[in-house]
Amino acid sequence: MKIAWIGTGVMGKSMAAHLVRAGHDVTLYNRTHKKAVDAASEIGATSAPDLADAVKDAEAVFTIVGYPADVEAVMLGKDGVFAHAKKGCLIIDMTTSLPSLAVRLYDEAKNKGFHMLDAPVSGGDAGARNGTLSIMVGGDLSDFEKAMPLFELLGKNVVYMGGAGSGQHTKAANQIAVAGATAAMTEAIHYSRKVGLDPEQMLKAIGAGAAGSWQLANMAPRVLKEDFAPGFFVKHFIKDMKIIVQEMSERDVDLAMLNQVLAMYEQFAGQGHEDAGTQALIRLYEG
Repeated sequence: MKIAWIGTGVMGKSMAAHLVRAGHDVTLYNRTHKKAVDAASEIGATSAPDLADAVKDAEAVFTIVGYPADVEAVMLGKDGVFAHAKKGCLIIDMTTSLPSLAVRLYDEAKNKGFHMLDAPVSGGDAGARNGTLSIMVGGDLSDFEKAMPLFELLGKNVVYMGGAGSGQHTKAANQIAVAGATAAMTEAIHYSRKVGLDPEQMLKAIGAGAAGSWQLANMAPRVLKEDFAPGFFVKHFIKDMKIIVQEMSERDVDLAMLNQVLAMYEQFAGQGHEDAGTQALIRLYEG
């Protein structure tokens, strides 16, 4: 299949590589063209100097960019996907974005003869590299079924959630759970250090019990190694939590835990750490 892949960041490049290895003809586009060129050379894809060239002949277009404004620009800009993709194209946005924008894009795509899915992911850089992401999908079931062979190259847990926007709402629920688990993981390590425990032994003791979580298993070891490279950026996690706050404010709902974790991350970003990985929150505790 001829595929255009838009966004070659921490996760995008690794995800596109799985499609290349499966034999698909993949063209990469990134706003910074050199990143697309370098990624294409690394994974065996081709690159396009502009978005229109990337998508004009594609049967499927994947996007994974930074913020809802980026999604809107990539999709709806005068040189965007909707202006240059061919009729019948399958368009899959894997960015964590606004559910309301996902619905709007679905409606506009349908009017133009495209097939639109919102399909945000969870699993971080390791999940992207290993093809083990969780993928939560909203849109028409028939389009989901058409996309499934591609999704199976990228993830091990691919779930159809319902109509347009449902994938984004599911990712919001995921991020609420991640927020609590990340804060709990960093506090547990901080506590263990303060009372004189060996943090590695502590994690071994509690990780197999009721406290066990993906964060304990995957991110806590990075904290102990002082590996704060971004599997997922602090600034993007703040963006995700703000999306959730916006969704809940429209429903007059307050999420106390999420609000507290968001405030912690905003404080941490304000200290100059917005480009760190989310596990670097331990630095807020330890100075």
